[in-house]
Amino acid sequence: MEDSIEIVNTLLVNSFNKILTLEKDVLKEGPFSELTITELHAIEAIELKGKTMTETAHKLGITVGSLTVTINRLVKKEYVVRSDKEGDRRLVQLTLTKKGKLAWRLHDHFHRHMVRRMLQGLKEEEHQVLIQSLESLVHFVEEQQAYFKAKQFEENKL
Repeated sequence: MEDSIEIVNTLLVNSFNKILTLEKDVLKEGPFSELTITELHAIEAIELKGKTMTETAHKLGITVGSLTVTINRLVKKEYVVRSDKEGDRRLVQLTLTKKGKLAWRLHDHFHRHMVRRMLQGLKEEEHQVLIQSLESLVHFVEEQQAYFKAKQFEENKL
């Protein structure tokens, strides 16, 4: 069991770091070199159908205040349009421009290619084991995030 823990830990850390590095490298050399990885991930979170600021912040796991800085830059770079949702100034709708949609499509293509490669050669039942393992990982991370947010709240309350 300890050998498996060490191997999986190493693979997760290496995968995470290499994916981020590759995304940054592709951004630097590609048609969207003016974007940061943070901005690209915000575009990814908005998706083609658009989202509100609150929905986007939640998807990214950040506050609306933190997202505002990124969205201001994306609006200025003409990747995102911001508008009031249904005339309510409190609900800010984010929509990708044509340029933003192209960046989203290219990034989505990269992710789909990566996942296809990962699933290549695995049997259908192995797909299910991988999916269950990744769901377990996401659940663990969400639990830890909730714990640390609660802890920070309690510390700030004192």
